[in-house]
Amino acid sequence: MLPTFSASDSLPIDSTNATGARSEAAEAPELYAQQLGAELLKLEGSVVVRFSGIAEVGGLPVPYALVPRHGVLAKPSKWRRLGPEGQLELIRERAQPEAMEELRRSVIGFAGKIFAEAEDAGIDPMDLLNTLAEAPSSMPAPQVFERIEQRLEHAVERQQEERHATLTRESINLAEYPASFELARRLPRRFIALLGPTNSGKTHQAMEALIKARTGLYLAPLRLLALENYERLLQAKPHGKELKVNLITGEERRITEGATHVASTVEMLDPRARVDVAVIDEIQMLADRDRGAAWTAAVCGAPAGVVYLVGALEARRAVEALAARLECPLEVHVLKRKGPLSMEPGPVKKLRNLRRGDAVIAFSRRDVLMWRDMIAEQGHSVATIYGNLSPEVRQAQAARFRDGSADIVIGTDAIAMGLNLPIERVVMTTYVKFNGIEEEEVPVALARQIAGRAGRFGVHEEGFVAGYDDDTHQVMRSLMKEKIPAVPASGFAVAPSIEHLHRISSVTGEQSLARLFKRFVHNIDVPDGFFYPRITDEQMERALWLDTLALSVAEKFTLSLVPISSRIPSLHHVWESWARGLARRKTCTLQRDPNDLARQNLQEVEDTCRMYSAYAWLSFRIAEHFPDGELAHELAREASERVDAMLQAQNAALRRRTTGKGR
Repeated sequence: MLPTFSASDSLPIDSTNATGARSEAAEAPELYAQQLGAELLKLEGSVVVRFSGIAEVGGLPVPYALVPRHGVLAKPSKWRRLGPEGQLELIRERAQPEAMEELRRSVIGFAGKIFAEAEDAGIDPMDLLNTLAEAPSSMPAPQVFERIEQRLEHAVERQQEERHATLTRESINLAEYPASFELARRLPRRFIALLGPTNSGKTHQAMEALIKARTGLYLAPLRLLALENYERLLQAKPHGKELKVNLITGEERRITEGATHVASTVEMLDPRARVDVAVIDEIQMLADRDRGAAWTAAVCGAPAGVVYLVGALEARRAVEALAARLECPLEVHVLKRKGPLSMEPGPVKKLRNLRRGDAVIAFSRRDVLMWRDMIAEQGHSVATIYGNLSPEVRQAQAARFRDGSADIVIGTDAIAMGLNLPIERVVMTTYVKFNGIEEEEVPVALARQIAGRAGRFGVHEEGFVAGYDDDTHQVMRSLMKEKIPAVPASGFAVAPSIEHLHRISSVTGEQSLARLFKRFVHNIDVPDGFFYPRITDEQMERALWLDTLALSVAEKFTLSLVPISSRIPSLHHVWESWARGLARRKTCTLQRDPNDLARQNLQEVEDTCRMYSAYAWLSFRIAEHFPDGELAHELAREASERVDAMLQAQNAALRRRTTGKGR
């Protein structure tokens, strides 16, 4: 934008002599300029000569008052030192009729260009060209022209942005989001909500209905839960016959010919495969900032005659609102906890006060392993569960606690969801958790969900909760009494599909993934806000980097979703190398190195396992460039087994050390 000037910015130059009287010699430069039809002025700390005139363009007058190309003469101090004769010589050199004519021609040429470009864009050119006469500035004409061109360019960009925003709004209306699931929209669906606290039997009740159904689908929040309920379905024998079941997660497929049931992660919902019964677990995840969109899609798109919505009671209003919007009948069943849950009278305080059946909760891998070491040194056998472990390792560690091989389980909030464990008491080591930005008090819903794992029905008559120290104990006591906020009954997250992005791209011509994401978030139509567009921060950060590579929109979108942590440098580097390889059209293969895992420490083996799982995820989506999916599965299993063996070996070594001390 050009700066705005007032008339007071333009002042005549100082041409007085020592006595204050103006001499003929001093007036000579000004008189010479006036004779040429020019002005000698002091503007913005410079002495300049300015030419005024009117240029005709297309029969229209374009007034101008501009400093020519070489019209900046000197700084005021230098101008005074030149004296009248030097000033006159300089102005004769710069302010010539040829300079005036050159300026007039340049104004005509420039104005003609602006007229043409502005009219093509539907912009009034005089709104821009009036600046030629309105801006008293020491800036030479070419720079003024450049500023006006920038204003025109920005105006065109704003106009194009508004046009593209309008086209985007017209192309996607989120009020019509449920209609995009054609099969679910045609089916006469009904919802059954089973809502209640942990250990209320809600998942068991839904799974029993799923087992009895002729065809069915279980949608899990975690690969681990999908795996657990896959095995549960395999073990079931309704009517004396085994079920044929598929397991489908982002990273794994176990396909059985003639399968009637599917256990799947929620993101892997197939809205085109009709079933009789579907179970959507942990329905309160509708409110999750990063993953809530998957539950919105599942509720809107699950292609089943009966859809069970299983989760916390706080999701009731949200479930009722969704059922009403989708015009599906809804039954709500509120279940109560099957056994009491109580706070211990006081904190645990000492390691020797821990007992068999305890679950000790920390909120980072480092702290989990630290507590594992301290507890094992007390002579307890331990199982260890945290987010960086693969589902197979977590399952193996959980099995050791279930069968009594481990006295105590130490874990993060990964214990809170899924994992049916015979926990009698939950012991919180802290009441603060890192939220990705800062340490904050554990949210009440999470605290209650973790605590609710205590007192497994059928194993313990009662569950107990305690803090390890006084502060944590008091905070947990307060959180156990606090009301959990309800899941909002509107603003349900919708993530962009590749179809959404292609639709926006087709009407705007946009190929940048980051800008397509921004258009999806900011420009699509959200008439009543019932459904709301959502992009995760990590996906947007990835999109900005992926836009630097020669990839299609579909390829960039797929890569933005790869389940691999950007916060772990080694894994992020691998992801970048995969993206660069795809941009160069190279095939990324895997090689088995029998000694690779043996050289790695625990953290490195965990990360290697996650890397192989991410490769397997890509192999299902871009198989021609990531062809070694089967090998990736094998290597991931081997890495999982290595992690589990290392955890057991470390535990055993710590206990031997205690025995050696003569405990």
